[in-house]
Amino acid sequence: MAPSPWSWQAAWVEVSAVVVIAAAYALAARRHRPSRTRVGCFAAALFLLLAVSVTPLGTLALHYLLWPHLIQNVALAEWIPLLLVAAVPTGLAARLARFRAVHVLTNPVVALPLWLAGYALWHVPAAYDAALERHALLHLEHLTYLGTGILLWWPVLQSRPWSLSSGAKSAYLFAAFVFASPLGLLLALLPSPLYDFYVEAPRIWGLTPLADQQIAGIAMAVSESIVFFGAFTVFFIRFMAEEEADVSGQPGR
Repeated sequence: MAPSPWSWQAAWVEVSAVVVIAAAYALAARRHRPSRTRVGCFAAALFLLLAVSVTPLGTLALHYLLWPHLIQNVALAEWIPLLLVAAVPTGLAARLARFRAVHVLTNPVVALPLWLAGYALWHVPAAYDAALERHALLHLEHLTYLGTGILLWWPVLQSRPWSLSSGAKSAYLFAAFVFASPLGLLLALLPSPLYDFYVEAPRIWGLTPLADQQIAGIAMAVSESIVFFGAFTVFFIRFMAEEEADVSGQPGR
């Protein structure tokens, strides 16, 4: 029996994760003092993690509709990792960058393919349906999104171990959007439902499985566009300003 669509979930795994992450950040902050902005980013990340897990959005995603699940996935793979990486103090980032694994995995030519692969593989119908039927797999899926998302955003928001120019960051973010966007568009354009779990799920609000999938694809594409083009715009503007400053500073100008 599915719970009410408006019910909140206990989501003990996610709540426990928030507690552990918060405790680890508080401990690290005693040595590497974060700015108020970084603390705000951290708080926003934890709030968003809870919002997509314990609220009715999480209930809808787990029992009823595809579109809330895809919004949840975008939050876990893009929005929350962005905020978590932005929350890391510079001193702590430099300390972490000394580890070989961090140096290798945050390399843009490694981080982006890992993120894309994780995103693509978990959206294969067999894997997607299996994760919804077995919650241990679902938690692994969400951990994959979060982990590869952190790797994705690290070279954009942290200068160690990779110091990218604003132009390189703009190109990197544009590539991430271009390679990730076909998934949402595909879901919106397919003529039949892709995931059996949501075909068999209880129907609410008069939405057919196909209409649900079309809304899901559009919602995914829009939410990805917001985060990637927002970040791309910031770094592209910086890149243009730096280029203009370089030109202005040349002799004879």
